[in-house]
Amino acid sequence: MKALFFLVSCIVANQVYAVTLKIATISPEGTNWMTELHNGAAEIDKRTAGRVKMRFYPGGVMGNDNSVLRKIRIHQLQGGALTGGGLQTIYPDSQVYSVPFMFRNLDEVDYVRTRMDKLILDGLHQRGFVSFGLGEGGFAYLMSSEPIHTVEDLKDRKVWVPQGDRISRTFFEAAGVSPVPLQLPDVLTGLQTGLIDTVGISPIGAIALQWHTRVKYVTDLPLMYLYGILVIDRRAFERARPQDRAVVREVMEAVFRRLNKSDRIENEHARQALIEQGIKFIHSDQSDPQYWNSLETTALKKIVQNEILSQEILDQLQANLDEYRKTHVPKP
Repeated sequence: MKALFFLVSCIVANQVYAVTLKIATISPEGTNWMTELHNGAAEIDKRTAGRVKMRFYPGGVMGNDNSVLRKIRIHQLQGGALTGGGLQTIYPDSQVYSVPFMFRNLDEVDYVRTRMDKLILDGLHQRGFVSFGLGEGGFAYLMSSEPIHTVEDLKDRKVWVPQGDRISRTFFEAAGVSPVPLQLPDVLTGLQTGLIDTVGISPIGAIALQWHTRVKYVTDLPLMYLYGILVIDRRAFERARPQDRAVVREVMEAVFRRLNKSDRIENEHARQALIEQGIKFIHSDQSDPQYWNSLETTALKKIVQNEILSQEILDQLQANLDEYRKTHVPKP
């Protein structure tokens, strides 16, 4: 009788601590991102004896970032892989890396991220979400049907901005452009119909989403740093037993370290693929970096005035960049 009671107790305990985390992402199946997430979920399932399971909904089937957040609030989902713009309603300062023309190269990104990633993750935690790291998307570049050398060229273009991305919208409006806000799934159609003719996207993103088939030029000047963050509702996560939560953290942090490394390599390959397909890169010596940077200064003032980002987070980012640039002279 005691053995039976013990067995029943164990079964009930496992049921109490069993957690299924339903997570949405815009990343399509077959991508490196989804492969790594599935591998991580399988390892978690094995190491927790099935007590923690992750079920993914890829390809944007759960809607845009705002739809995913709404479904998390009503417990239809427990998490989502969101972009910087999507996180605006949770923790606006988590978007700080996406300020246009803030970074000159990936070395600067790495230096800043080692000092500020934890700040972003802590801010999300305080607002009810847990995360395991930022997933690099690489630099976005302006890709267009006509060459863009300067800000003046940009004024003649039909420029896309992600719906709800207030940072990008403020930047382009500061340049005298009236951008066209669209959800991600509508961008390719917009390019095909002529509703838009200019997008900001990474090389790997342009190929994965087939946008590269509708552009001819890339302005070879980093526009902004792209990244995604996998967030999970903290209350749902904390229903798992502490040792299982530790397993999830260990496995998923390793997943994001691998994703950051592999996505950087894949972006280099994608860049070369764009060149081989005849897309012309307008190199930085043909554009006007000083002019672009003056535009950034104007946009930043409006970003702070409109409370899109705090002055404090921008000051921290700039201080880290200044510190790096004092000892690292860019190559000619």
